Amino acid sequence: MSQENVEIVREAHERFAKTGQPIWKRIDADTEVFDHDIPDAQNPYRGVDGVTKWLSDFGESWDSYGVEVERLIDAGDRIVSLFRIRAVGAGSGVSVERGDAMVWRFRDGKLVRLDYFNDQAEALEAAGLSE
Repeated sequence: MSQENVEIVREAHERFAKTGQPIWKRIDADTEVFDHDIPDAQNPYRGVDGVTKWLSDFGESWDSYGVEVERLIDAGDRIVSLFRIRAVGAGSGVSVERGDAMVWRFRDGKLVRLDYFNDQAEALEAAGLSE
């Protein structure tokens, strides 16, 4: 099952890069998103409306951004995606490049929890891994 989840995460990153949209059919109605990057995040963001709100809140920080996946890690009941984000700050015009990560949890092929980190080491630790 976890290899299937790795493929779902790969597909999710690819779709988001192309369309700016998640794979909605893979998001559980009760999913929770915890953003450990946005200082005033309404953690947790809940359900499909919560995912929509989180994406809006995240996008407000940037004039533009792009993500390049570096590695996907099968951590048993979790998948960790490590990626580079390149962005331009909204209003400031400051360019940012950093290593971010997400920890994904699935049940029956649907995302039930997503944790977003702007620090890859924190994400690995949250998933019970270390480098």
